[in-house]
Amino acid sequence: MGQGKPDWTDLGIILQARMGSLRLPGKILKKIGNKTLLDHIIFRISFLKHQAVIVLATTCSPKDDVVRQYCKSKKIYCFRGNEENVLERYYFCAKEYGFKNIVRLTADNPFVDTEELDNLIELYYQNGLDYASSYRSLPVGVGAEIFTFDALEKSYLNGKAAHHLEHVDEYILENIDQFHIDSLKISGDKNRPDIRLTVDTEADYKAACYIVKNAPGEYVTTQDAIRLVSDFS
Repeated sequence: MGQGKPDWTDLGIILQARMGSLRLPGKILKKIGNKTLLDHIIFRISFLKHQAVIVLATTCSPKDDVVRQYCKSKKIYCFRGNEENVLERYYFCAKEYGFKNIVRLTADNPFVDTEELDNLIELYYQNGLDYASSYRSLPVGVGAEIFTFDALEKSYLNGKAAHHLEHVDEYILENIDQFHIDSLKISGDKNRPDIRLTVDTEADYKAACYIVKNAPGEYVTTQDAIRLVSDFS
């Protein structure tokens, strides 16, 4: 269950997070520098120019009680749902909060690019899209995706394969003829899809710690993260 509805819900950012990561358990509350991984994501979202409501979507598992407490301490909306069926968790979270449009972020990614997320939202609204993403050009872990509630609902009602339930966007991407889709074009030194800036393994975590420790500012730019992770490797 969530904790009540905000006044304005056209655009929601649903950040999926759970303590039970298989490869790096508890990573979302591990410290990277002086902030937890979740702190880094929330900090970066605060720079977003578009008005949006943030909901942290965790699970009903007792091990995620600590995530609920985190939300309470940070005054962030929290939704608890199905641990394995992430598509269902997103659908009922968006439905409960009345979101018409949803940005999907995951708690693996402490370096989400807020500038490009604003550009992605702008592309999505200006072109009346059902779905848009910035994954194709940005480093792994830096991009995001946005979709309509209608597209999410269609995915929930029709996506029955295991990978549909696990990844939220798979039904849309497998049925592009049913949706108006585009992707954000990234040019210049951020266009590095070969670079990995997510936190999925212990090695990723050590790289993230190195980046934060050696970055010139509190907000780590994508360019700085690319440079520093290349130094680390």
